[in-house]
Amino acid sequence: MRTRYIGAAVALLTAAAGAVALTRPGTSSLQDQIMTRMRTSLEQSSPEQHQHAGHGAQAADAAVICGVRVYGYEPAGAGTLTDVTAVYGFHLCGVAEQQRPWDVAVKLAGPVILNMSSDPPGIQVVEATAEVKYVDRLRQMFPSPYAEMAQKEALSTEEMADLRGRYDAAAGL
Repeated sequence: MRTRYIGAAVALLTAAAGAVALTRPGTSSLQDQIMTRMRTSLEQSSPEQHQHAGHGAQAADAAVICGVRVYGYEPAGAGTLTDVTAVYGFHLCGVAEQQRPWDVAVKLAGPVILNMSSDPPGIQVVEATAEVKYVDRLRQMFPSPYAEMAQKEALSTEEMADLRGRYDAAAGL
């Protein structure tokens, strides 16, 4: 009987230790690491790196606050962040000028590709040209399953709420 209690106690302690390990900083999933790197890269990018119409409209001291969604990455079987060469996703960024509410902020949004082979990562946004329609350009740039997602999916409700909270804090609202 006593052995059963000891066994149960050991099992509980092992489970608790595993739960603590999963919540410690530095043990996030690859998906979380990619999302963090994507967000950080976009928020720290210059107008030239971002290649996005209107990005240069920000005030010199304004922060760029982004929400991101990762559709996928290459190679699909990557085990670590350093193995990832490309990230396909969506971004919505707001230029957080002081006391400027979100509704009137300069915003940058749309499907985006990060080339993770360079430091900082290269950023490509999908933009139409005089010769190529937007949806055709999207299909040229994104692998098929990610192109389909990019036509339908943006930020989740949770990510949008997080973005708005971080934007309001950066804009001093």
